[in-house]
Amino acid sequence: MSDSCGSACASQRPVDQKYRRILWIALVINMAMFGVELVGGLSANSVSLLADAVDFLGDAGNYALSLFVLGMAPVWRSRSALVKGLTMGVYGLFVLGRAAWSVFDGVAPEALTMGLIGMLALAANGMVGLLLYAYRDGDSNMRSVWLCTRNDMIGNVAVTLAALGVFGTGTAWPDIMVAAIMGTLALRASNSVIGQARQELKAGQVSLRAQTVSANI
Repeated sequence: MSDSCGSACASQRPVDQKYRRILWIALVINMAMFGVELVGGLSANSVSLLADAVDFLGDAGNYALSLFVLGMAPVWRSRSALVKGLTMGVYGLFVLGRAAWSVFDGVAPEALTMGLIGMLALAANGMVGLLLYAYRDGDSNMRSVWLCTRNDMIGNVAVTLAALGVFGTGTAWPDIMVAAIMGTLALRASNSVIGQARQELKAGQVSLRAQTVSANI
């Protein structure tokens, strides 16, 4: 009976309860900020705020997925990271497409709303980032969570700077440029997470084959 447990039991790891609590905090904060930025982005006609709102929603989904696979076998954590990497890539393409559409729209957003919400979002992500910093070099699943938060903080700073640019120029170009940068960052992070997840899955398959060969000798 003990042999039937085998590698499946060995692949489990104790759940880090502190990390679980941090993920719950991050999930709640991201859902709240999604609502704030969605309303603010629509009222201010800001593509960068709308892009950031979609990012908050995607991150909330990522945190929920990370909570679901926490403590599972490494192969499931790597698979969840692969899904999150693909999601980040889709988000990046969406933001770049929305930025391209705004080029033809040409309506300048409301700078004050952009700036205030951008600073609020930076404070929220900064708190989450401090909580997650110790886990930035973990497996692909932990790394994907950290990269999402890090990119969010960069995006929040960029949105705030874009608000200043919109205020100074009276045009939508600073807003569009920031949205394009955010989309590019998402694509780069997506490539990084997918690459690490694939390496972990490949290493897991090699290890499983080695265990099978050893058991048959």
